[in-house]
Amino acid sequence: MRETTRRIFITRSIASGCVVLAAPALTHAAPSRVEEADDTAVALGYKHDTQKVDRQRYPKHSSAQLCSNCSFFQGGAGDAWGGCAMFGRKHIAAAGWCAAWAKKPG
Repeated sequence: MRETTRRIFITRSIASGCVVLAAPALTHAAPSRVEEADDTAVALGYKHDTQKVDRQRYPKHSSAQLCSNCSFFQGGAGDAWGGCAMFGRKHIAAAGWCAAWAKKPG
């Protein structure tokens, strides 16, 4: 009887260890993406594609202005999506644009 209890203890210990080791991988899920209909996105005129920005509402917008060349973009060079200081933990499209666009220094 004692051996069965030891086996159960060892099995449960191993299973618990696997859960502890897998937990960090579960917390690194991809961040959600900003939807154009989100309140902040609407307020900033955000579009996933800079070519689809309302030119009448934003006459100073240029198609050369992309999220990827904005100082608030937190993605790396070549990333299709990345973080943005304006949108908290959500990611934005590198090819997108919003009214908070500011030229990246350098």
